[in-house]
This record gives sequence, structure tokens and C-alpha cells, in this order.
Amino acid sequence: MSICNHSLIVSFLLVLLLGINNAMPEHEEYKTYIVHIDHSLKPSSFLTHETWHRAILRSLSKSDKEMLLYSYNHVMHGFSARLTPSQASKIKISPAHIAIHEEKFGKLFTTHSPQFMGLRHSSGLWNASSYGEGVIIGLIDTGVWPESESFNEKGMPPIPTRWKGKCQNSTTNPFPCNRKLIGAQVFMKGNQAAGKSSSPDDSPRDVFGHGTHTSSTAAGNHVPGASQFGYAKGVAQGIAPGAHVAMYKVTSDGFIAESDALAAMDQAIVDGVDIMSLSIGFEQTPYFQDVIAIASLSAIGKGIAVVCAAGNDGAPYSTHNAAPWITTVGAGTLDRSFTATVTLGNDLIFEGKSEFPERVVVTDTPLYYGKGDSDKALCSNGALKESEVFGKVVICYSNNTSNIFYQAEELARVNAIAGILVTDVDWSRFGIDGLSIPSLILPSSSGALIKKYVTEAAEEARVKFMRFVLTSFGTKPAPQVADFSSRGPDPINPNILKPDIIAPGVQVLAAFPPLIPIEGMGNYGVATDYALLSGTSMAAPHVAGVTALLKAIHPEWSPAAIRSALMTTTNTIDNNRTTLTNQYTNLPGTPLDYGAGHINPNKAMDPGLIYDIDWQGYVDFLCGLGYDDAEMRAILRQSQWTCNQDGTDINYPSFVAMFNKNASAPNVKNFTRVVTNVGDDQSVYQATVEATHGMTIKVEPTTLTFTNKYQKQKFVVSVQMDGKAPPVAYGYLKWVDQNSHIVASPVVVLNT
Repeated sequence: MSICNHSLIVSFLLVLLLGINNAMPEHEEYKTYIVHIDHSLKPSSFLTHETWHRAILRSLSKSDKEMLLYSYNHVMHGFSARLTPSQASKIKISPAHIAIHEEKFGKLFTTHSPQFMGLRHSSGLWNASSYGEGVIIGLIDTGVWPESESFNEKGMPPIPTRWKGKCQNSTTNPFPCNRKLIGAQVFMKGNQAAGKSSSPDDSPRDVFGHGTHTSSTAAGNHVPGASQFGYAKGVAQGIAPGAHVAMYKVTSDGFIAESDALAAMDQAIVDGVDIMSLSIGFEQTPYFQDVIAIASLSAIGKGIAVVCAAGNDGAPYSTHNAAPWITTVGAGTLDRSFTATVTLGNDLIFEGKSEFPERVVVTDTPLYYGKGDSDKALCSNGALKESEVFGKVVICYSNNTSNIFYQAEELARVNAIAGILVTDVDWSRFGIDGLSIPSLILPSSSGALIKKYVTEAAEEARVKFMRFVLTSFGTKPAPQVADFSSRGPDPINPNILKPDIIAPGVQVLAAFPPLIPIEGMGNYGVATDYALLSGTSMAAPHVAGVTALLKAIHPEWSPAAIRSALMTTTNTIDNNRTTLTNQYTNLPGTPLDYGAGHINPNKAMDPGLIYDIDWQGYVDFLCGLGYDDAEMRAILRQSQWTCNQDGTDINYPSFVAMFNKNASAPNVKNFTRVVTNVGDDQSVYQATVEATHGMTIKVEPTTLTFTNKYQKQKFVVSVQMDGKAPPVAYGYLKWVDQNSHIVASPVVVLNT
């Protein structure tokens, strides 16, 4: 620090401490602000940065009101505080000021899945990694329910000696930690200061359900016989059951303050987590204003991998948490469905979708169909008469405006025993667990056969047997891209393909607080120890768990190396042996929907080649974005840096080429990449390319020869489009060696 700068800041503080500018207009209200400060300008008279921050704040007001919420030392240099707009303006005149903005609020992005992902006890990644033993996963979420069997410490190794975290006990609500759940803390000052939380909450205990679910998905123990009301009954198990879990609670009701998220991530770095998993997000903003991007870059600089949910907006240009140093995760479906069966009087048997949460069995019951009355046939509101359908199973057909939830309410109104709801709309994507009567959903092809039977049998039409709470596996196609999963191009930087990958995120079974009703049955709430939830919130902890497994096997790998291994080994083919499709349309998807593809943990263990990125690589990327000096200082937490390249090309495992459709052909974009051999010492890789019509991909050189492990090789990819190219086109670059390694990267062209 120069003497000149030191004198400036001391003089500035003296002026403030004399109270010259501490008056506040009475009409101004306090708001939370995030303040970036140049930490190198701290006067030596202050022993810590926090005491310096407090002195700055005291000088702004005559009140004894506590203004400081958090002082940050790792995710950024600065603090969050309750300020008026005029006080915030005064901070801006400090020589130490870098940036300041008013706090924004974020939201949550709200299991057979290990087996679906190929994890097995006898071989592969689980076995090789000892289930992630010794790795610490920190989750930024709604808290955790420590008594759940998913967090039992039986069989867990000792807590790593490097761990510096703690278990925060409430004064009124004891909170037990152990060798599995090794830490839990609360960061909700910003939430409470803004009046978003109804009451003070000093317990890490989960009263919302989200955090318990995500943490058990990432690293929950093996729990036999887990189910939600009997659905998916079997084993509930996290992806890395040998890993340790630390919870950082930032909300109890879904409202998340930026200041709290920053504080939680700051503490997670101090505590010594290996991986951060965030199933939360804020409004998309440039990286220098994005608190998760800023904090994550700090974590990456310390070797901590950060995995985030992509968001649940389900539309193009809707991805969240998409900085290139973050592993951004979209959601896919599983090959599991929840069903019920019905056997008619003529012995025809039908299986359909149902999530009714009770083990209801219907036997030898009359079957009713409103023949000759379209409103009754559709089970329209108020159409049915209790005298006609009481105690019967009722079949309801559909038209373009039919809604199965309204149909179920109509059946409940007239005291029908159960419903057979005929529709070709995939209502299960909206969640069908809220139907108010035992109901089975069938397609129109099955409905036609039932109509034929009930018409011919007339008054003798009956249901011999109807059974609920069944689970089926092998559903096709699977995986599909969940309809709610946020899609690219990324709204902040479309040059980076996001999401990176997809993972199971639909109807995922994991632990849940047993005192929180998961759904209603009539006038009663129904609770469960394990619940089925959907969202990219559920997908991200799957990837965090796999990241823990890879970290256990390859502790020397950087976060970028792990992300590369995950991305270049994915599946882009479903169990029908066709390209991954979209859940809503059943049409083929593209890398804008699923990124590199669906996660394949066992292949990621041995990817052959990796695309690594060091700190300077991220700095060069940020330099190419055209940020000014203050913006660069805010995100890098440094006052000096070096830019070694022009443009935003980065050593990423995917490629996005953007062209102007009005430009004259040919259009060409070049990308330089460096790959590191993490496979056999002697390896020779040949490049193969796949490209759609009007798109050409060239690679130079086409052969990469490695003579030892960790050797690096450089290559250049050229992407060319002609004038007839569609708005979006895509292909693949694959490096294939003699040992069956296939290192695949999607190549996307945006012709806008």
C-alpha cells in the first residue's frame, strides 16, 4: 500500500468520524447493500477488516442501530449492511470503494437415481472411490433434518482433521451433528433485516424440506425400505454416501438474500469444504454483479468445485448460474413411473399413471360412464349426480379444455369411489399427486377399449380389481430433458454452452422432514420421511455427489478437470437408442437443452483427456468481456491482473460459434483448445466430427499422440457455416483412442 493511499483513506475516515455528513433525510428507508471495498487500503490502525467496516458504518449515522450484516473476507472483499440511499451514496466517494449495489432476492430451484446413472456396489465409480470417503460437500440451502436416517453416522470414517466448521445449536431447538452431518450453520441476517422471515431463526433445522432433500440426494446414507407413501419403495441412497455433509442455511421459506448467500459461501470456504452445491439462484446479471458467480470464482481459486442448478424456467435463454467456472446442471427424467392397475369385468387389464398416496384396493365395483351426455362423459363441473355414481368407479374422457384435477374434484363431490381419467396430455409433468380421489390416468387408446366394454356391458359393467401405489421401472423414453429445466443459449454470455449437463431431477426420492405435510388428503396433511420432489434443485446435488466421488479418486484434479470429465463422457442417447428428447414435446433435443448430455458417472472416472482451466484462463476470459477496471476488481478481488489474450475463448469442453445471418458467406470461427492426457501413457487419439447440413467442422491436427500421462497437446477447431444455415445447428467433435476412450464435445452454431 502506498503512503499516499493510506493517508487518503485515513483522512476520509476522519472526516466521516467527525460526523460531517451523517445526517439522514427522515423519509429514507433502510435497505441492504452489498459493498465491495479495496482491502489493500485498510489503515493499519484497524486490526481486522471487520473493525474497519464497522468504523465506516458508524461514521454514517448518529444512531446506535446495528448496520453491519456481514463482513466478507474470502468470497469478496467488503461487507453487507443496512443503509439508506444517501448513506450508500456517501460510501461511493471513499477511495476504497469499488462497487455497491442494492441487495436482490433469489429463489430455490424446486431416488432409484443412482442405479439409473449406472452406479453399482460391486464395480465402477462407487467401488473405486469408496463412496466418496473423506470428501466434504457443503450445501447452501434451507437447512437439514439431522435425525433422518440418511444422516446416520454408522460406518462413517472420522471427520477430516482439516475441517474447521461447527454445528450451530439453537437455544430452544437442539441440533445434533455427527460423523456424517459434520456441520450446520445459519445465515439469515439479510432475510430477517428485509422482513422476509416471519420470526428469528437461529437453528439450522430444516422447516421447509428442500435442504434435507438436496443434502440426502448428494450424500445420504443407504436406507433400505424408504418410500413416499409406498411409492418408489426400495433403497434411498445418496450419490456419495461415504462423503461428509455440511449445511449452510440461508432461508426457511424460499426467500434468499444475496448477503446471506455470500456469507454462507464465505464461511464454507473457511470451514474447508471440497464441493459447494447450490440449488438456488438470483436474477441473471453480468458476472461482476452476480454474487454466486463472484463467490464461486473465489472458491474455484481455492480448489473448491462449485455445482449449481440451472433453473426451472424451461425456456430458451433462461439458464442461471452459468459462469464458466461453475458446473451448471439441468434436469432429466428417470426410467421410473408410478402406476395403478385396473382389471375390468371382461378380464382386460390396464396399467396407467397414478400417484395417489394410499394403498387403496377396489374390488367388484360398478363402473359408470355418462353415455349420451357429453358433460357427464367429460365429468364436467356439476354435471354428475351423486345418486348415479355414489360408490362407483367413474370413467372420465377429455377434450381440449379438460383438466384432470377438476375432474377428480367433481368425482370427489359426488362420492365416487375412484376415477379412470382418459387423456393423452402428459399431466404427470405437472405432478399428479394432488388428485383428490384415487385416480388412474390412461391414454385414449386404452380409453376406447374401456368405452367399448362399458357400452356393451351396460348396467353389468364392473371393475374386478383396482390397485394403487405401484412402481414401474424401464419407462421409455428415458432420460428426457425435463420440461421445466432452463435452457440455453445463456442470456448473459451465449458464447458459453449452458447447461453443462443434465442429471436426474424429476420425482427424485430423498429424505424429508417428517413434520412437514408433503400433500393434502381431504382436510388432512400427509407427512413422510422420504419425499419425491422435482426440479434442477434435485439434479444439482446428483452432480455434486458424483463430483465428490471423482474428487476421492483424483484429488489432484482441478474443479475444471472434474467438470471436463463429467461433460466429455455423457450420454446423448436414451433407452430407446435415439437422441435425447424433450419431455413436453417428445421431439429430439439439442445441446441447448441438455448441454453435453446426461451424466454418466462411471465413464467420468476415466475420461482419457481433460480440458483444464487455471486461474489465468478465467482472468483472460473476463478480460475479453470488456469489463472496466472497477468491474474487474469486483469479480477478481484483486487490484492488479494481466490479460494475455483478446476475445473470450476459454479452454472449455464445448464450443459455441455465433454468426450474423446477414453477413456474407462463408462465416468461420476458430477455437484453440489444449487437452491433458489423464489416461494411458502411450495414447493416440483420432478426431472424428459430426455436423448438420450447412455446417462444417475442421480440426487441426486430426491426430494427437501422447507419450506420457499429464502431457498436453494443442489443437484448433474451425467451424464454418454457409448462407443456408438454420438459426441453430449443432454437431460433435470426438477424440477416440485405441483403448475405447471417446472424448466428446458438442459444437453449437447460433446463426442470429
